[in-house]
Amino acid sequence: MDCRESRGSLATSRRALLLGGASFAAWAYLPKFARAADGRDPRLIVIILRGALDGLATVAPLGDPDYAGLHGSIALTSDGPRAAVMLDSFFALHPAMPEFARMYREKHAAVIHAVATSYRERSHFDGQDVLESGFAGPGRVQSGWLNRALETLPKGERVMSGLAVGPTTPLVLRGAAPTVGWAPVALPQADDDTAMRLVELYRQRDPALASALSQGLQLDKTARGDEMKRKPGTNNAGAMRLVAHGAAKLMSADDGPRIAALAFDGWDTHANEGGPVGRLAQLLSGLDGALAEFERGLGERWRDTVVVVATEFGRTARVNGTDGTDHGTGTIALLAGGAVKGGRVISDWPGLTPASLYEGRDLAPTADLRAVFKGVLHDHIGLAERVLADTVFPDSAPVKAMKGLVG
Repeated sequence: MDCRESRGSLATSRRALLLGGASFAAWAYLPKFARAADGRDPRLIVIILRGALDGLATVAPLGDPDYAGLHGSIALTSDGPRAAVMLDSFFALHPAMPEFARMYREKHAAVIHAVATSYRERSHFDGQDVLESGFAGPGRVQSGWLNRALETLPKGERVMSGLAVGPTTPLVLRGAAPTVGWAPVALPQADDDTAMRLVELYRQRDPALASALSQGLQLDKTARGDEMKRKPGTNNAGAMRLVAHGAAKLMSADDGPRIAALAFDGWDTHANEGGPVGRLAQLLSGLDGALAEFERGLGERWRDTVVVVATEFGRTARVNGTDGTDHGTGTIALLAGGAVKGGRVISDWPGLTPASLYEGRDLAPTADLRAVFKGVLHDHIGLAERVLADTVFPDSAPVKAMKGLVG
């Protein structure tokens, strides 16, 4: 268990040794959410896939005559051992994502294809900086667009607390708006009796720590539940599901956080990307399971939820010599949730002919990721277009919000 608060932790390094190396945040100090006048109680979850997702292998343009030749040994097909799930007459979904396919059929999931940030180089570090900061170029600020969105919400009417999931707060959720953090850890946890003895001990000597410790224990207990016991050998896919399971429990509470951000690493598939048991299949299975955990864990809250999945850039259209793909440009974004106007692949498809490829090697982007983020923040959270253009994504007025993403 790891709980953080952006305005500073009450735990010191000495105190952090307690309960298996955990630190604690004052959950009770967070602002509470006031239900919207229309009765909606929206949740927004942003998932960052670090390493650059191969959008052409995840949602394959089987209808494009140049696709199979470019993606070669890892190309999806309409039948056989690499058969994909047809989403429409042109695009097909990787078979490792049956839950997303179901959400898509239920019109609660959508794909935006041939999308990218404004960044046109191929550095993971700079690409992730642009993706999460919301600025047009890297290295500009130390705050993220999701935190700035939180900060602009009207106080006392639509106040939402932010949840950073993972060992460190993703840049997208860093900034002045208050957030808390939670992450499951593999370290053994103290039993309830030991924990309560520690709380009682510090209640006599350090009331502030005792209060924060008690709140942190309750937060972790809520997130972990009886099912969230890390087992030896849990793989990366299983870890994604465990993280989503805990985050969903926290976000389903009446006084829990409404906005969350988390990052999944390992999407840099230079080698052994394809096939039913390849690296990408394992990663997509974990992401698919995480989306299902959010749906199940949020329960009735799912109907007012939007999950946005994004990555720093795509990968090359042409497969390399090690059955992988290298750093590219255009890729996909995924939307899931009961509030999504789904059952669609949204794309101004650029084609995959040699002349159509960006710099002769990548899927050319025809949509800006900021337009996707703006569309969700405007229609789902209610932020004004001017606020989005001036504050959340500074100097982005020419990038218009993508309409109709939320039903």
